[in-house]
Amino acid sequence: MRFTIQRVTHASVKVDGQIVGQIGKGFLVLVGISDEDSEAVADKMVAKMVRLRIFDDENGKTNLDLAAVNGRLLIVSQFTLYADVHHGNRPSFIRAGAPDKANELYEYIIRKCRENIPVVEHGIFGAAMQVELCNDGPFTILMDSGELGYNQ
Repeated sequence: MRFTIQRVTHASVKVDGQIVGQIGKGFLVLVGISDEDSEAVADKMVAKMVRLRIFDDENGKTNLDLAAVNGRLLIVSQFTLYADVHHGNRPSFIRAGAPDKANELYEYIIRKCRENIPVVEHGIFGAAMQVELCNDGPFTILMDSGELGYNQ
């Protein structure tokens, strides 16, 4: 499982020109899911992500998490996080999860996030989406469950 987490001042996602999710201060999280992922992996990824202390405290130190700043979440599925560009110039997406399983885990991730953060918006799985954001910093964190040892 891969999360690309961007600290934002605001973000939104549109489908067919209509806003389906938008937030103010918080995280825009692009979520990539592979076939080896599970709810147990999602639990660990969500727990780590919502506790990331990447907001500034009163001294300008990145010391505060989402809850401390009343932050919001915008979760967007993005299978292209599993693009493989090792061979040639056309990406392969063979490592991306099968759509049915990936959608189930995506919905599960949204539910788990709502257990921790009061405002969780999201895109539509499998839809062509347009994402707009103002990355605050810029501040972007990449989380990979394999690198964190969560897929063992």
